Amino acid sequence: MWTAEFIEYLQNERNYSPRTVEAYEKDLKVFESYMNALDEQVSWENLDKDVVRQFIVERMEIGQSPASVCRNLSSLKSFYKYLMRRGLVQRDPVYAIQGPKKAKPLPQFVRESEMERLLDGNYFPETLQGEFDRMVLLTFYSTGIRLSELVGLSWGDVDFAQSQLKVTGKRDKQRIVPFGRELYEAFSLFKRLLQGSGYAVAGDAPVFVDFKSQGRRTPGKIQQIVRYYLSQVTTLKRRSPHVLRHSFATSMLNHHADLQSVKELLGHESISTTEIYTHTTFEELKETYNQAHPRA
Repeated sequence: MWTAEFIEYLQNERNYSPRTVEAYEKDLKVFESYMNALDEQVSWENLDKDVVRQFIVERMEIGQSPASVCRNLSSLKSFYKYLMRRGLVQRDPVYAIQGPKKAKPLPQFVRESEMERLLDGNYFPETLQGEFDRMVLLTFYSTGIRLSELVGLSWGDVDFAQSQLKVTGKRDKQRIVPFGRELYEAFSLFKRLLQGSGYAVAGDAPVFVDFKSQGRRTPGKIQQIVRYYLSQVTTLKRRSPHVLRHSFATSMLNHHADLQSVKELLGHESISTTEIYTHTTFEELKETYNQAHPRA
């Protein structure tokens, strides 16, 4: 009876979508069936946290994903908040219970061999737009900067003497990112080509310029460029600038860069954010082991 009232409340007072309401209803039915099968004396009124914890353990043991179990628990918590507000129960047995930790998906990245094939191949036309496109891909892969950071680069941020970029990241926090000879040459060539075509190449003038408006190229246009060229060399479903950021970090760690240095280059606030790339490189290591060891 209480579950039916709760579902009606979600539909009529909270105006939840039919799909969301259906998910809540399904989760509560699953738990109610578990509760009834466990002990006929257990009810919504006298449910205790040990039963809830046992439910979580058993759902995990039968192979339910942590995300699904957390959703079950979330539905149960919402239900008990409703019961408590209406004075139908005296205590909330799920208030302090934490769900299982959700597995973080490993970041996708383009393999070094694929990036070498792209950047060293004949994929980019010998035009101003072709040079622009190649520089987009090379900048992402060589520096690991974010899409918003690339779009925001001005020629005044490019220090040719020191081979470094002044990058403005999240919350307007600035950092210095070095770049290598190849990107130096790409910047130099593109700057000369722009200058010869009458575009501004100093101060606040955008590096990644829109040829028509002479303003900054939009993030959407940059994403289209990245998606198109990555589709030429990789079968990854995701082909975004962020995948190139992942590729930069993975390549750095695979070539023995220390984690703290990669953190600073990426502009992460915490080292824990950067640590996910160590899992990626370990997966690479396992793959190499499985392919190379005769007893693997």
